[in-house]
Amino acid sequence: MSKAPIVRRDTCRLCGGHNLELVMHLTPTPIGDAYVSQKDLDKVQKIYPVDLFLCHSCGHSQLLDVIDPDILYRDYIYLTSDSLGLVEHFQKYANDVLHYINPPKGALVVDIGSNDGTLLGFFQSKGMRVLGIDPAQDIAQKATESGIETLPNYFTSDLAHKIRNERGCATIVTANNVFANIDNLDSLTEAIRDLLTPDGVFVFEVFYLADLMQNMVFDFIYHEHLDYHTVKPLMAFFYRHGMELIDIKRIPTKGGSLRCTVQLVSGSRKVSPSIAELIALEKRLGVHSAATFRTFAAKIDATKNQLLSLLHDVRAQRKAIVGYGASITTTTLIYHFSLGNLLNFIVDDNPTRQNLYSPGFHIPVLSPNAIYKQKPDYVLILAWRYSEPIMKKHQAYLDQGGHFIVPLPKVEVIGPQCLQQNSKV
Repeated sequence: MSKAPIVRRDTCRLCGGHNLELVMHLTPTPIGDAYVSQKDLDKVQKIYPVDLFLCHSCGHSQLLDVIDPDILYRDYIYLTSDSLGLVEHFQKYANDVLHYINPPKGALVVDIGSNDGTLLGFFQSKGMRVLGIDPAQDIAQKATESGIETLPNYFTSDLAHKIRNERGCATIVTANNVFANIDNLDSLTEAIRDLLTPDGVFVFEVFYLADLMQNMVFDFIYHEHLDYHTVKPLMAFFYRHGMELIDIKRIPTKGGSLRCTVQLVSGSRKVSPSIAELIALEKRLGVHSAATFRTFAAKIDATKNQLLSLLHDVRAQRKAIVGYGASITTTTLIYHFSLGNLLNFIVDDNPTRQNLYSPGFHIPVLSPNAIYKQKPDYVLILAWRYSEPIMKKHQAYLDQGGHFIVPLPKVEVIGPQCLQQNSKV
């Protein structure tokens, strides 16, 4: 019997509670990264709900609609090395973890959701044994060919047992931008616990709900991101699994993230004051309150209305608008802000995105050179968290009389010779 493409769970992913409230309803979208080639334009792309629920028992926020992981990940096209600044971030990350843990040479480091092996490469260069695990088969194969052995599998208890028997326990297990993407976190966490050495650590990075709200990064809400983590529910979750959250660092990636370090409850490392500090912050911000989500949703709607008013005025003047950035977050932004019929085309720096068509609306994705060839009046920066480097890179477009529109965290129009005055967008 084949699996259903989508199922809706009725319990909290962290505590198992049933006291769940719908706190944000975003416009349903196709799979956010399902950019298609011209030959597939006639294929129907299914639309799936994007509904965010709050658990009133533990405070955890989550999507309850779970899409079959094979639909999301087996043909995954995103690469770590494609993301601006992420390679440098992972180099520092590996150095920081090695300094903190001080493992012996040859210790095993396992990365769950290792993608192209960027992070593991830095551990390997410092004398560690490394193993990647990633279900995207093509990416896993290329990573292995590049020298980072990567198993093309999902991480399960059976696989953890196999690794332990064949290679020994892991001193460090990492999972970056993965702990928000897995439905069965109980099973994942138990497998990690069983793979660790007695004094080993699990280190993971995940975007932070408090930063998502404060920085207006609502376009990070999409099907792959099942969980919107905060510290208080995570701490209780790990205790239930015989593990202890011992350190958290706030980092700027993904619009604001956490780097969490977890050990077995019998581990020797002390708990950092950062845990209590962030729990206190979350209480002040009210991130476990439905009222805070309603306020957040109202701010998003107000920004949407302001942007649409601007774009419709531009269109009424028969001026052309194109988008910049063909990422997975673009899909959430285009659908929830009703932009699908307002963009002539999208440009993206990544050659693997070029000459494809956006999910659902099938907006053409072109090289940024198209900005200079077709000379649109306005470029709407869909990859708005990178607005400043994008505008600096394309100062020539501004000099030629073009305009950039930054949609978030507030709507701004940057025209010729305005870049310096607007450098903080």
